[in-house]
Amino acid sequence: MTLVKHSSPRIINDLFDEVFNRFPATWGNDSHPQKVFPAVNIIEANDAYQLELNAAGLNKEDFKINAENDLLTIIYERKEEAEKKEGKTIRKEFTQQSFKRSFGLDEKINVEGITAKYENGLLKLHLPKKEEVKVSPKEISIL
Repeated sequence: MTLVKHSSPRIINDLFDEVFNRFPATWGNDSHPQKVFPAVNIIEANDAYQLELNAAGLNKEDFKINAENDLLTIIYERKEEAEKKEGKTIRKEFTQQSFKRSFGLDEKINVEGITAKYENGLLKLHLPKKEEVKVSPKEISIL
């Protein structure tokens, strides 16, 4: 087993970066949110593509998925909820911002057969391939 020792200058440098690069312009100010898009995995199998979008903490009712003009679009609209909290929030890193992601669909995909499911914080889309495009293993005999 290898142990890695972190020296204190790195911690101090991180603190300086935090303070001087963000203060006073944006420190503690939520009016300058960064555009954040959820991570996506795309897996290809013989008969379909699987698209997984990291959507932990989001509600499936707030998603809209469209397939039109060879473009698959996933939209999440964040609903504003008025919360009454006691105390003042010092730092807020949990974000649920609205987003829109689009993916090109080629002629291999059966658009009519696309399905979506939300489970365990993942939005999973199943994009089946058209019958004529499916790759079937074929054994070739030697003459």
